[in-house]
Amino acid sequence: MLKTCQGQYKSTLVCPVCNKISITFDPFMYVSLPLPSTTTRSMTATVFYGDGSGLPMPFTVTLPKQGCCKDLNQALGIACCLHDDEYLLLAEVYEHRIYRYLEIPSEPLATIKDDEHIVAYRLLKTEAKFTRLEIWHRYQENEWKLFLTPLVTVLEDPKSGSDVDLAVNKMLSPLRRKAFFTSTATDSSKENVPPSSATDEKTNGCSSQFRPATQSTEGMEPEGMSSKELSFRLCITDDKGYGCQPIVKDSPIQPSHLIKVMLDWTEKEHELYDASYLKDLPEVHKSGLLAKKTKQEAISLFSCLDAFLKEEPLGPDDMWYCPRCKEHRQASKKLDLWRLPDVLVFHLKRFSYSRWLKNKLDTFVNFPIHDLDLSKYVKSKDASEGSHVYELYAISNHYGGLGGGHYSAYCKLIDENRWYHFDDSHVSPVNESEIKTSAAYVLFYQRVKHTSGGTVAEPSEHHITS
Repeated sequence: MLKTCQGQYKSTLVCPVCNKISITFDPFMYVSLPLPSTTTRSMTATVFYGDGSGLPMPFTVTLPKQGCCKDLNQALGIACCLHDDEYLLLAEVYEHRIYRYLEIPSEPLATIKDDEHIVAYRLLKTEAKFTRLEIWHRYQENEWKLFLTPLVTVLEDPKSGSDVDLAVNKMLSPLRRKAFFTSTATDSSKENVPPSSATDEKTNGCSSQFRPATQSTEGMEPEGMSSKELSFRLCITDDKGYGCQPIVKDSPIQPSHLIKVMLDWTEKEHELYDASYLKDLPEVHKSGLLAKKTKQEAISLFSCLDAFLKEEPLGPDDMWYCPRCKEHRQASKKLDLWRLPDVLVFHLKRFSYSRWLKNKLDTFVNFPIHDLDLSKYVKSKDASEGSHVYELYAISNHYGGLGGGHYSAYCKLIDENRWYHFDDSHVSPVNESEIKTSAAYVLFYQRVKHTSGGTVAEPSEHHITS
């Protein structure tokens, strides 16, 4: 068994402080390959403008599954072309409330579940003392009910209810229905705007095409209404939205680092503002969208192998003791295939476990049936062991999830040169074109031997059954 199935890794560790190199050679009986989707995670968050300058927009980014909130913040910042004078405030929205802020950079992404709703508020950096303003929304049927997505902005030392009222109106300005507003600005001001200014400007490598394509409604008011009638009915509320103290424009505001206000929507507000932009936040990850990948969109066995052999730093819980530094270090680790066995077994890591998240991946992996050439992956200079080309002869399949499942197998009978499906006590022939499925779990390959004439021969039955 050892002679037939045991291969050898070359493991290289490098200390990040003193550059000490440690090389070891370790045996293996099979190679466990991570699926790219087990090392990365696709996450969607909706970005809101904290200054009322544009409409909210969802962005999807790909991150290391073992990453943290800092990674999500940085990726979203790049995606939405965040300016140097801005920062993103991440939050989870649950039942139309801000359930929690994700302000700890080191918080693992694993604490964010796929069915949650994450938002990011673009806020201006400021060194001045500021108050964070949360704007909740409610409407009345038989009783008042929360709805829509909360908005967040910052105020510098608000003095009275007028400051809050002004901030709320500014935050809602992108939602104004243009048909209900008339411009109070002069036509000459429009003529002063260069026609190419919307496309020529670039910031941090982001063209302004990524900026909100909303027409400004500043200086505009609804037809037949005065500016005083623009104000909503606002009240200061508590964490659960139960208490409600009406805000009076001229009344002073008690100093606080956080003010939560409730904004009441009536028929008038729905006529003036399009609330649909604040509805139906996308989930962090909609699994069904990726579960239906076709074989053409599938990942390959080689991409899994590349991910397995990629150099990466050790985790903080798996640090290496550097004999030169005399301390544990988060060294970089690189695996190489040093020697391959006659029977090579690949285990596809379809089961993903973490402290907060457990799931099974049904990703389709496109693997070669014939002529799997691994020559470029073998680093040993000793070529006496011969060919590094392999033929597939068996597949173990797993159906179901973490809680339970079912196994079956495809095996090739060499004497018949034919594939069979083994499902419990039932055995049936199967076409070779049908053996590649998203249920493939363990792949069994046999080394192809070279004949004396230099041609490639099929693997022998003796090697397969040994």
